Amino acid sequence: MEQQLDYAAVRAAADRIAGSVRPVAVAPAADGVWYALEHLQHTGSFKARGARNFLAAHHRAGTLPAAGVTIASGGNAGLACAWAARGQDVPATVFLPVNAPRVKVERLRGYGAEVRLVGDRYAEALAACEEFAADSGALSSHAYDHPLIAAGAGTLLDEIRAALPGLDAVVVAVGGGGLFAGIATAAREHGVRVVAAEPENCRALNAALAAGRPVDVAVDSVAADSLGATRVSADALAAAQDGAVASVLVPDSAITQARRALWEEHRIVVETGAATALAAQRGALEPLGERVAVLLCGANTDPGDLAR
Repeated sequence: MEQQLDYAAVRAAADRIAGSVRPVAVAPAADGVWYALEHLQHTGSFKARGARNFLAAHHRAGTLPAAGVTIASGGNAGLACAWAARGQDVPATVFLPVNAPRVKVERLRGYGAEVRLVGDRYAEALAACEEFAADSGALSSHAYDHPLIAAGAGTLLDEIRAALPGLDAVVVAVGGGGLFAGIATAAREHGVRVVAAEPENCRALNAALAAGRPVDVAVDSVAADSLGATRVSADALAAAQDGAVASVLVPDSAITQARRALWEEHRIVVETGAATALAAQRGALEPLGERVAVLLCGANTDPGDLAR
């Protein structure tokens, strides 16, 4: 099933997922700045959009096997895949390292997924997932590096524009690049500037821009649990090479401060990955525009440290 990431793919994704995902709400934050509250999405993150689009596209094309879907991810992508599979009434088999937190395992099982614990590292779980797909015929999904996944995430941009006519810029956190690639693809269609925010020590996109190609990077950040991809997708790099995209790095201290500010000022609880976007907006040396949306993309976190 061949796919490419362009605005037509984003529009097709919007049609497929309509009625099955929660339209994003926006809330005023400060003069000229709004929060896009995607952390309220099913499964607690934007990943539900891409997972739903991925499975719905295969269902419509008749390429969704009876063996269902499989993925190696104990994070937001795994949760979204399990949720979307339940919606299509097909099995989901999720591979995790044996040391995965019990809460993640239980939540995945709550969505009806079969959880298989393999090895001590993600790479071992991924290898087992790939072997399972080859043997069972299950459809392999990916956390971010697939046009259908990115296109589903990109549906956010048009929803934000509908809520904020005249949108000048959107600030989005970047890990592997699926969310960014989809958002940037739609933003380019409408002349909206995109600020790609990464932690200083989780800089897969920034490093790819410097090298002119995706390269492996070290991962060491408070936001590594959701933004800790070692290599950005080719689609994300292509989108970032557009002149309307700015790549911004922020220190961990600013991310932590932004996350706490969301709680103290608005009683909003988000992941450190989501707070990375706000850290970039708060640290901007010049205004990003008269109407700016900061995308709060996920809330699968332990809020216990915010009350201290």
